[in-house]
Amino acid sequence: MYSKKVLDHFTKPRNLGEIKNPDGVGEVGNPVCGDIMKIFIKVKKEKGEEVISDIKFQTLGCVAAVATSSLTTELVKGKSFSDIEKITQNDVVWKLHGLPTRKIHCSNLAMDTLKEAIADYKKKQKIEKKESKK
Repeated sequence: MYSKKVLDHFTKPRNLGEIKNPDGVGEVGNPVCGDIMKIFIKVKKEKGEEVISDIKFQTLGCVAAVATSSLTTELVKGKSFSDIEKITQNDVVWKLHGLPTRKIHCSNLAMDTLKEAIADYKKKQKIEKKESKK
């Protein structure tokens, strides 16, 4: 059974959609359960740190997959990369007031997709730095 918090995020997902010209994109799928998540981020510099200024997601999956995607975007929007590194999938599950054991992997997918989007952003930054040195 899903908690009220999970059902709320599933029926009214936050930050659903796509960002035009994102600074980073992550996409992760789980071939076993069929869930696919995509996260788009916009990043700005604040006090020398990179901060997620906007975030959107698209998820094809179960109730838990949509809810964990939605909550993850809420948890990280406006946060610095260093603060985001401290967030675990257990934090996501706890904030959703629990998930059925067989659905815990969905919180892993959401965090893994976010990490992919941040890695994509960092990769693009390195390419831009190299090109600007030429």
